[in-house]
Amino acid sequence: MATLTHDAAAGHRLRAGLLFAVVSASSFGLSGPLARGLMNAGWSAAAVVAARVLLAGVVLLPLALSQLRGNWNLVRANAALIIAYGLVAVAGTQLAYFNAVAHMEVGTALLIEYTAPIAVVGWLWVRHRQRPGAATVGGAALGVVGLLLVLDVTSGLSADPIGIAWAMGAMVGAATYFVLSAHGVDLPGTVLAAGGLLIGGVTLVLAGVVGIVPLHATTDPVVFDDFTTSWWIPILTIGIVTAAIAYATGIAATRRLGARLASFVALTEVLAALLFAGALLGESPRPIQLLGGALILIGVIAVRLGEPAPLPIGDPESPAAEEPPATTRPEIDHQS
Repeated sequence: MATLTHDAAAGHRLRAGLLFAVVSASSFGLSGPLARGLMNAGWSAAAVVAARVLLAGVVLLPLALSQLRGNWNLVRANAALIIAYGLVAVAGTQLAYFNAVAHMEVGTALLIEYTAPIAVVGWLWVRHRQRPGAATVGGAALGVVGLLLVLDVTSGLSADPIGIAWAMGAMVGAATYFVLSAHGVDLPGTVLAAGGLLIGGVTLVLAGVVGIVPLHATTDPVVFDDFTTSWWIPILTIGIVTAAIAYATGIAATRRLGARLASFVALTEVLAALLFAGALLGESPRPIQLLGGALILIGVIAVRLGEPAPLPIGDPESPAAEEPPATTRPEIDHQS
């Protein structure tokens, strides 16, 4: 697990890590367009999220059990973390993101969610007195300006206010994901992911049964921009590809590249989401939104570069319990 704090990688390890990171980001980026298609066909956002995370949790469960090797004391010791991860980082974040894409363009929703690292920096400053440096402050300022351009405030805030509110909720959930990911470093990542996915999915199903959230699905064909398909194809894709594979390859990438480099490569999720939204939904961002998106990405990179490199996990002075590592998602995507 110590490799999570190291950015150096060489040879085949670097090439494999970059491949895993790109696959993970691309997989996460596909979730928003698929979810929009399902919701247009009559699925509720909660039903899409529940199906996605439950399927992903079932797919990852055998790998998680293999890594756990019967050490259930480790699960009990991290039970609070796994539950919080499932309720907030998985179910809450994805529900907010999918509700956002039901009211606004996928790329816009994702770019708003991707301001989460800036929120994390603010939280660490307020909560742990970790004052950011000049590069971090400059990156945060760029992110705010970029967000305003993405929302196109110069033309009267073209985005749906409800969609903006949901996207901001997804941002808070993604920031919580980063913070929670800094804890329980003794717990294998796949165990945390599988446990959180299953808890999040079961919670959403129960919430739908008692009427807290609308939980309805259809077997109607799902219509995209240039083609129509059966409902089960996007469901299987959104569960296996955009969640199970995305989480598994993201973990593999982080362990080969280190958290910092893996997080930079993970920013390609925004580009992937825009490309998939264009191909599946016919959405084309306006030039001012592309400029805003570029500023957000530059701002996030500046924030990351401005933060001090964490000490290796296991070092007695390591802030791993307080400083969230730069991981591959929010899933949703991600996070989405």
